[in-house]
Amino acid sequence: MTGRHGTPAVDLAEEQTAQPEAGATIRDRLERRSIVLVGMMGAGKSSVGRRLANRLGLPFLDADTEIERAAGMTIPEIFAARGEAEFRDGERRVIARLLTSGPSVIATGGGAFMSAETRDRIAENGISIWLRAEFDVLMRRVRKRSNRPLLKTADPEGTLRKLIEDRYPVYALADVTVHSRDVPHETVVQDIVDALDLRLPAKDDPTP
Repeated sequence: MTGRHGTPAVDLAEEQTAQPEAGATIRDRLERRSIVLVGMMGAGKSSVGRRLANRLGLPFLDADTEIERAAGMTIPEIFAARGEAEFRDGERRVIARLLTSGPSVIATGGGAFMSAETRDRIAENGISIWLRAEFDVLMRRVRKRSNRPLLKTADPEGTLRKLIEDRYPVYALADVTVHSRDVPHETVVQDIVDALDLRLPAKDDPTP
């Protein structure tokens, strides 16, 4: 499997060989690129992303929060008043802007990576990381919150399974896959740091 940059994608289910001191060098090796977390609602993009940004000394940006700020409305309100298509248009614009703001950790909404335009922008300006979670983990987490417009259906479990079926093959295009599961957030953060250490060339490595 290859990532969006044409090099082999890293999957920590198979790779666990990064050096423990890797986190100290990740920021320099990113250069101007951002770390972009993708995946389903409930995968932990925001909670893990904040801790990852703190670990690496980078700003944390939540695309959903930025969309709400730009629109002056919550995401459920945007869906209700303007529909999903207009929300997705705004989402593409906001993520494109965030990617030009310098290196940061960006958490994206569950549908953001489904846009080919957004995937291309991330490939140009960032490293994409899929936080992959199993259905049962996601369902337990999303049940705790009521602000999920796409799950406001008569069969939320069936809806989530369909979203997984549609989205996981696209998420798999990400540069890195890290497994999100019921462990402390810092464990997943360390998994990401280890994966980035494997994925990013060393400063003296001429490989692009």
